[in-house]
Amino acid sequence: MNILILDDDVTLSLMLKTWLTKKDFNVQTASDVTAAKKELVLFNPALVISDLRLPDDSGISFLKWAKANYPEVIFIMMTSYADIQTAVEAIRSGAYDYVNKPIHPDSLLKKIQAALAVSQQESAKEIKPRETVKVKKEPEFKFVMGECAANKQVYELVNLVGPTSLSVLIEGESGVGKEHIARMIHESSKRADGPFIPVDCGVMNKELSASEFFGHVKGSFTGAINNKKGHFEEANYGTLFLDEIGNLSLDIQMQLLRVLQEKKIKPVGSSKEIAINVRIISATNENLKKAVESGRFRRDLFHRINEFQILVPSLKECKEDIPAYAMHFLQQANQEMDKQITEFDHKTLQQLKNYDWPGNIRELRNTVFRLVLMATTTTITSDLLSKIK
Repeated sequence: MNILILDDDVTLSLMLKTWLTKKDFNVQTASDVTAAKKELVLFNPALVISDLRLPDDSGISFLKWAKANYPEVIFIMMTSYADIQTAVEAIRSGAYDYVNKPIHPDSLLKKIQAALAVSQQESAKEIKPRETVKVKKEPEFKFVMGECAANKQVYELVNLVGPTSLSVLIEGESGVGKEHIARMIHESSKRADGPFIPVDCGVMNKELSASEFFGHVKGSFTGAINNKKGHFEEANYGTLFLDEIGNLSLDIQMQLLRVLQEKKIKPVGSSKEIAINVRIISATNENLKKAVESGRFRRDLFHRINEFQILVPSLKECKEDIPAYAMHFLQQANQEMDKQITEFDHKTLQQLKNYDWPGNIRELRNTVFRLVLMATTTTITSDLLSKIK
């Protein structure tokens, strides 16, 4: 599948090209609209990832031109300005979706896969009647388990609640790996062959959240140029992971509660209800009980999502696991960067264990990736660590 990246930030384009190429896409880049128009002819991309601000024209203008001349090409827009006007303008002009900078590759990949799936479904409809086909996907989940007592207790709870249908609330500091725990629950459940759909409630626009969750029908609002599935329908017969659920507005909390009670959704602009079979796993880094007491979170929804609770320890509480995590991330970084770093020296491992890691596992991963990127020998030494900390 061919993907064109249009952005005058050469570093970002190269990073995305490298990452997407490893995901088996054919990728070309362009730094301005003039070059992008040539690539549409020569490269024939199925999907374009375009910035909104470009040196010789705007991304919206290019989007409109491309949709008029190559309507089958899918567009995902990138913007540094997460305002609703920009998002609606992009969607109204024909974009499938948009992402905010800084770009999170995993989130972008999910949007790409969803966009291509919709395109393939639309193409299939023109050829033959709709068919229901269940495809068992290979698990993408990879995670190293910690050995400290607190982590072992978490894994015991995961194994206990996984096979059930209970809604789970995962609590823990930012960066401790709550999504990894949610994936473990999903993988150990009877829904393991179904989809796992993560949703970051912390970056969801209030005006578009109903459409994001429940989908919309063509023409239901300005910018709704196509039917779109929501997160619930995408997660049907699987798991919907609601990260930072405490950030949802009270209006959406009420709609979410109704869906969980009735097990039905109604896309924006539709009069037809759709039955859904979805397991909810939620996560938060705040005290939701206090949010309930202050009136920021609905008490009835809190009890609905909190049928079982798991508290994930901070990395500071499990420092004995740091060497295992560090080696796991080193292997990941080697694979993604085509490097062959073999080890950390003793002093470096000790320094990693002595640090408090306020950003938890996420901060450790980012640190290891920077170390691997900068390393010029097969061993990571403490002098290199001092340069990035």
